[in-house]
Amino acid sequence: MSAAFYDYVRGLTDEVPDGYTLQGMRVYRYLVYLGASQMVEACHPQLREQLGEDVWRLLIEDFIRQSAWNSNYYGDLENEFRDYLVRTTAAETV
Repeated sequence: MSAAFYDYVRGLTDEVPDGYTLQGMRVYRYLVYLGASQMVEACHPQLREQLGEDVWRLLIEDFIRQSAWNSNYYGDLENEFRDYLVRTTAAETV
């Protein structure tokens, strides 16, 4: 899969890569969101409730966009989410 595919799925661009349909790419993007959302919620069960749905969605979408996660294991996603929180918190305090 191309860099353009990953950029679209992560929300870095809305340009559909060559060889794919908008509908198909939306499904891929949603599945990535759903997987990340479920994994983060499993590790932080109260967070979603405390933030509310709108803020939760924005948090997960931003995490996906900024994530440096490159592991094939979903279990490693928790470490990347913690790193993301540290990065974004540090950026807000500067």
